Formats: sequence, C-alpha cells, structure tokens
Amino acid sequence: MTNTTASFRSPSLPTVAVLGCGWLGLPLARALVEEGYRVHGSTTTPLQLLTLRDAGIRPFLLRLSTKLSPIDADTLSAMLQEVDILVLNIPPSRAAGSAEAYPELLQPVVAAAKQAGVQHILYVSTTGVYPDEPRAMRETDAQAAADAAAPLLRAEALFPAPDHTVVRLGGLLGPGRAAGRFLAGRHDLPQGDAPVNLIHLDDCVGLLCHIIELEIWGHTFNACAAHHPPRREFYPQAAARLGLQPPTFLPESAGGKLIDSTLVRKLTGYTFQHDDVLATLG
Repeated sequence: MTNTTASFRSPSLPTVAVLGCGWLGLPLARALVEEGYRVHGSTTTPLQLLTLRDAGIRPFLLRLSTKLSPIDADTLSAMLQEVDILVLNIPPSRAAGSAEAYPELLQPVVAAAKQAGVQHILYVSTTGVYPDEPRAMRETDAQAAADAAAPLLRAEALFPAPDHTVVRLGGLLGPGRAAGRFLAGRHDLPQGDAPVNLIHLDDCVGLLCHIIELEIWGHTFNACAAHHPPRREFYPQAAARLGLQPPTFLPESAGGKLIDSTLVRKLTGYTFQHDDVLATLG
C-alpha cells in the first residue's frame, strides 16, 4: 500500500470488504480504492496477496467451506473488523462443490458479518434463478423457479431487506471472457431465437460501486444490458470476430427468457456503458 493511495482515503467513507477478489471482485476492489474507500479483499491464492496489497487493498487469504477451519474462521473475523459494507461475490459453481451446498457455504460468512457489526451486504447473485421460459423475467418472477434454482433462492434469502441488496447479474462479458469462445465450432444448437442476456465487466463494477456510493439497500435487482439479440445472431458474430468457427443453430424458433433490467435503471439511476452487446465485440 502506498502513501499516495492512503492520502486519498476519506475518513467519512465506509470501509468495504470484497469477499472474492477474482475476475469481478478485484476490479471492483480497485475501483473502490480509487474512489477513496478503505477496502479489504480476500483471495484463495497466496500469490494474489501481493496483487491486492499493491493495489491498496488490505489482503486476506481465505477459503470458505460449510465448516470453516479455525484459521479461516479467524481470518474471516479479522477481515470483517471495522467493515461497514461487505460485497459477497462467490460464484456457486466454483466454491461450494455442489449447488445444494451453496447456501450452507455462505452461512458462516453471514454469521461472522453479523458478529462483526457489518451494516450492509451487497450480494452478487445470478439470473440463473429464473426459469428458462420464453418471456420477460422481472425480479419477482424468480419465485417461479423454486424447483430448478432452489439453492440460489435460499442463498438470496440470507440477505433480506432492508439492510442488504441482491444484484442478479446476467452472463458476464469482458477481459478473459470473450463471448466468441463460448459456442464456437458447435453445430445444431437449440434455442437460436432465444435472447442473450449479458452484462459487461465495466457495468458490473460501475453498478456495484454506484449502489455502494448511493447506499441503495433493501432491493433485489436484475443487471443486464438492454440489448438482447438472438443467439443465432450474436454468437456467430462473436466467434467470427475472434477468427473462430461460428456455431450453427437448428432452424426451429424456440425462444428463452429475457432478463428485464428496468427496475435497476429506474431506482438507481445508473447509466449502463455497454447496452449494445454487439458493439462490445469490436
């Protein structure tokens, strides 16, 4: 941590902990540091500790489990000391081992945050809570997915209003996540007319920072670009831009869900930087 970084920190700003400084968490933590916040960050990789420290982030080596080891429990407690806001960014597919175990993985974090006096949790969730039906999905429609996405909904229930906010991100785009690689070279794929529901890393970071800055608590939001081209249009273009073999789709016109992000735009006033997802391919 440099003295230059520390000199910009405002004592009036809350201290933020980012649990999970990976593809999204690290750019978010860096952005918060640049805005003057004191930031704690966790990683599961020892070599990443230096990266966090050099970015002005107080680093912690932490690996979550449904039953934390004594060392990890102490680390989590230390990380949350004097923290006002916790950003919880732990993708279920990478951390819990199984979808069913995911809510139990988060419970020790919730308990530790409560014990440490953390005031607000900003929980990064997923639009995977919605059923794959050919209609617009608003925030209240997640209840229809109780069977298919029960663990995700149980996880969200750990962060109730009015103190916490849940943000359901669409599919992720940005550095290291080139959309053209997702389906390249595959043939006769279904749901060619289904809309894509994507969000760029810049907007993930921008929106989460915006929520923290304006203290927008007690809500559940969808976060997704406003442009939803069909899969048969988007993915071949994305592959071609990378020089990869474009995927092909079956001629049937089966659709899929369209994530409606009207609420987050209306209530937060955040302006998305990348609403045209085809333009991000350039």
